[in-house]
Amino acid sequence: MAKTSLSTLLARVGLDWFIVALLAMIGLAKLWPEPGIQEGLFSLSSLATYGVSLIFFFYGLKLNFSQLREGLRNYRLHLVIHLTTFVVFPAVVLAARSLFLTPDTELLWLGIFYVAALPSTVSSSVVMVSIAGGNIPAAIFNASISSLIGVFITPIWMSYLLTSTNGQYDLTDVIGKLTLQVILPVILGLLLNQRLGWLAARFKTSLRYFDQITILLIVYTAFCESFALHSFEKISVDDLLWLAGLMLGLFFLMFGLITLLSRLLNFNREDRITALFCGSKKSLVQGSVMANVLFPGNMAGVALLPIMMYHALQLIVASIIAQSMAQRQKEKYEVIQK
Repeated sequence: MAKTSLSTLLARVGLDWFIVALLAMIGLAKLWPEPGIQEGLFSLSSLATYGVSLIFFFYGLKLNFSQLREGLRNYRLHLVIHLTTFVVFPAVVLAARSLFLTPDTELLWLGIFYVAALPSTVSSSVVMVSIAGGNIPAAIFNASISSLIGVFITPIWMSYLLTSTNGQYDLTDVIGKLTLQVILPVILGLLLNQRLGWLAARFKTSLRYFDQITILLIVYTAFCESFALHSFEKISVDDLLWLAGLMLGLFFLMFGLITLLSRLLNFNREDRITALFCGSKKSLVQGSVMANVLFPGNMAGVALLPIMMYHALQLIVASIIAQSMAQRQKEKYEVIQK
């Protein structure tokens, strides 16, 4: 009974096996980096690449054109979410750059800006909106569209810093690779939705595990190369604590800005909840995929640290907030009923 209660409590605050597994992959990469740095058609890094294309194929298989058409109606909500995700987020982090950047934390700062430039996450945003009682169709639409927009917007934002850092950033090549790896599989899945969409619904749980295992593989191979090239030598425990505090502060800052903007626009409760959770979250899936394309091997592991930390913190904090919103609404309903 005690074990069940502990598991339930951990789940409520977002501490599941996946977060623990992410930490384990970093430890494994430190102790045994050799498998992750091998190259070849069937190397771990190649398998991770194939897995990414399958993730987005099945992602497209879950979508259908009627959902996309229906979602276009609530344009004010969509604008708030995507402007927050792709404009306000990066602009805030870029504006604060001079306050926190030092020569020893330059790579970490690049990873922080990378978090700000990423699209919103899909599955956990919809889950949180559902728990809190928000507009679920709008959440599905915005989280889905955000992933597709991110393939183009994120590399454009990153070109600003990466070009000045190493002078070798080829935006056309990056977008071309991401289009082949992400956009084309999504389009193929979308076109096959009517015939094979039932497969994605039937094996929904299995596909979620496949997504997570692929991300773990990407994280492992990225950190293997970074450890092998000694990329973490300048990063201290104090730097990691600083990073955790900064990621938590960034989440609450954006949450507060979206709350204020939603109230100014007179959003109803459901739309306000959707804006909050879709606009403040960032995608570890997209972060893992793009890191392998955007960053050289010695930088990928360090660049992934901020998004991994933001991912864990956003799950924990957003889960607590969502359940608190649901409880308040339940209490309000009970008062009305009386």
